[in-house]
Amino acid sequence: MNGTETSTSAGTVIVVGSGPTGLLLAGDLATAGVPVTLLEKRPEKISNLSRAFGVHARTLEQLDARALADDLEAIGQPLDHFSLFGVLTVDFTDLPSRFNHLLVLPQYEVEKVLRRRATEAGVEFRYETEVTGLSQDPDGVTVEVRGPGGVSESLRAAYVVGADGMRSAVRNAIGLPFPGRAVLRSIVLADVHLDEQPRNVLTVGAVGDALALVAPIGDGYYRITAWNRMHDVADDAPLDLDEIKEIVRRVFGRDFGMRDPRWMSRFHSDERQAPAYRVGRVFLAGDAAHVHSPAGGQGMNTGLQDAANLGWKLAAVIRGHAPRTLLDSYQAERHPVGKAVLRSSGGLVRLAMAKRPWTRALRTVLTTVLDQVTPVRRKALGRLTGIGYVYPAPRGAHRLVGTRVPDLALTDGGRLYEALRGGRFVLVTPQDYDTKDARDGRLAAEHWASDRRTALLVRPDGYVAWAADAADPAEIEAALAEHVG
Repeated sequence: MNGTETSTSAGTVIVVGSGPTGLLLAGDLATAGVPVTLLEKRPEKISNLSRAFGVHARTLEQLDARALADDLEAIGQPLDHFSLFGVLTVDFTDLPSRFNHLLVLPQYEVEKVLRRRATEAGVEFRYETEVTGLSQDPDGVTVEVRGPGGVSESLRAAYVVGADGMRSAVRNAIGLPFPGRAVLRSIVLADVHLDEQPRNVLTVGAVGDALALVAPIGDGYYRITAWNRMHDVADDAPLDLDEIKEIVRRVFGRDFGMRDPRWMSRFHSDERQAPAYRVGRVFLAGDAAHVHSPAGGQGMNTGLQDAANLGWKLAAVIRGHAPRTLLDSYQAERHPVGKAVLRSSGGLVRLAMAKRPWTRALRTVLTTVLDQVTPVRRKALGRLTGIGYVYPAPRGAHRLVGTRVPDLALTDGGRLYEALRGGRFVLVTPQDYDTKDARDGRLAAEHWASDRRTALLVRPDGYVAWAADAADPAEIEAALAEHVG
């Protein structure tokens, strides 16, 4: 069938991929008044067979800024500490966040609330629609797609975001490489019932040439993730429950009476990162931009934070409140984070699977330092949970610029992350400063609940855009003009 072209206005965005990253981004854009079309090659039904199982503190903060965190907290299981592969204890209780825990919750539950929000915001969903080509010019991007029944079509948008996973059609269409390598081959997954409930909410272990993880995912099922270094086979090799039981018994000394698998799969884990997250009017986010080992559960979380960083910037540029140069900061801020996550998650796997005497000795030294040296432990925990990353700031900027802001107490019992809802900037000033400037609903003016004198302008993603220890009204107005528009 001949293709047809659908014309769209200059201020639209096409998001490719309806995983958590794409859903959060599309919802943010639509909430900001930007028309969004979300393309997904899979059928509409959300699969309950997703791999991610944990939501970290920084992601929960971002979801709180969208009034979604409490819904997820109600159905997940908070975990304040756990032993990682039996070599390192991770304790979240001292985390400087309202969410001082890991929320054990399968990815599909996160997708449910994000899809509901995106739908309510007006996102146009197009399922069973596959990207087959892409071209761009100074005015926009043309996306070639094949929809239900094999019907070809051309779609036009101002910007396109590829959130379509490791085998991203968008990344391939713009010619970006995806350098890296496979870290773990033949990882096996299964969703099973257990006759014996594990003692801990999250059970992680490693021994010799094997590692395993057991996590509850709802409906009475547990997700089993396991790996045997000595059984390196192709992803499509046959898999049965006995193989999974054998690995789990090697690691934990028991298989917890696992039975009745509703799903089993074999896959390999790569460490890869695109050299650029942006080519012209096309962006990459989530697994399309970076993939890591599953250690630490950082994959889904890093993608969601990519989306939180990019969404408000695209909306500001499209709606004429910021120059296009703002979009350059997406690469500058998120690419180093993706690189750091690659290193940390890969390091955790190598730490767990240390085999030679010298590597085991090094592991003992590193885990001792991480357990006993508070600044080192705090930094590692900040990286794992996402709250410790600082974005680059202009030379001469206030020391707080680029830092993540915790959930500040505001006057009248308010909280910062409630004030951020709706994708707004939040200006926090001393109580004797007054402004009624709301920048057409894009700014919330709030006061410290304390007597602190610092003035803060917080970006919609919860990072400091501007700060001053003692600012006068003219300085504050200049900051608003520069950052809010």
